[in-house]
Amino acid sequence: MKTMSETIVFFGSGPVAAKSLELLAQNFSIEAVITKPQPPHHKEPFPVLVVTEKLGIKTLTPNSKAELSEVFNSKPVQSRLGVVIDYGFIINQDVIDYFPLGIINSHFSLLPEWRGADPISFALLSGQKQTGVSLMLITAGMDEGPLLSQTPFDISENLTTPELTEALIDVSNQSLKTILPLYVPGEVLAAPQESTTIARSKEPTYSRKLTKADGLIDWCKTAEQIEREIRAFIEWPKSRTTLAGKEVILIRAYVVPCTDPEAKPGDVSVVPKANAMAVATGNGSLRIECLKPVGKREMSTREFLAGHRHLL
Repeated sequence: MKTMSETIVFFGSGPVAAKSLELLAQNFSIEAVITKPQPPHHKEPFPVLVVTEKLGIKTLTPNSKAELSEVFNSKPVQSRLGVVIDYGFIINQDVIDYFPLGIINSHFSLLPEWRGADPISFALLSGQKQTGVSLMLITAGMDEGPLLSQTPFDISENLTTPELTEALIDVSNQSLKTILPLYVPGEVLAAPQESTTIARSKEPTYSRKLTKADGLIDWCKTAEQIEREIRAFIEWPKSRTTLAGKEVILIRAYVVPCTDPEAKPGDVSVVPKANAMAVATGNGSLRIECLKPVGKREMSTREFLAGHRHLL
């Protein structure tokens, strides 16, 4: 059963957008979806395109923000409200102004914390204990628009980016399900970020798109920071290093005290009886539990040592 009669135009492109669109369509009528086109070199269809085909939703695929503006010059939709999640293009002011009720962004942080492209990874990298979802009316500034709601979410120990993402998709869906039917008739009003209780207690911070270079482990960092990176980078860009002359991706590790005062960052120690392996860092050591040699399957430290102990 739809929770309101007003139709929505959805903007989104990535996997988070696809899952969010599926959930949104259960409760709201989606007039059209605006998404990035599938590049010619991609054999598998983009996740959002799979969803729109399955649900039979009108789909528009401008390839830039300029093309997006051109599309809206032709007045392609009648909806008064847009919702954007994981889109990938900046939306120009003329497109924002097209919608009498604006465009609502479901942003996966407690704004003004972690504005920008990758708030989930940066929440894990920072070691914070809480994040959440902010519903915001988009403006010309990066994630600076007025807020409709903020829903906190506690970050449990050892959570990875994919796990936190899945949790926040559900939080986002519940927030939209609750707030949109109140916003459309004017029962909920947007408030400047600096005026809300949560936002007022936080200084603006900014995330960015991660690069492959971010995944190269710097053993001079603390063990705690590297462990966070492993969890944050588990899908991309992956935490990479060299062990026993082999390039490996670290999948799971935990912080332990460094028992060798002479150990330098990057030094590897092996405890044969325990089939354990630890690497010294700038502060503490990192006990490796699971890793993936490049081109091979994931394996436990025990399995890796069985074939490489003589090299360590």
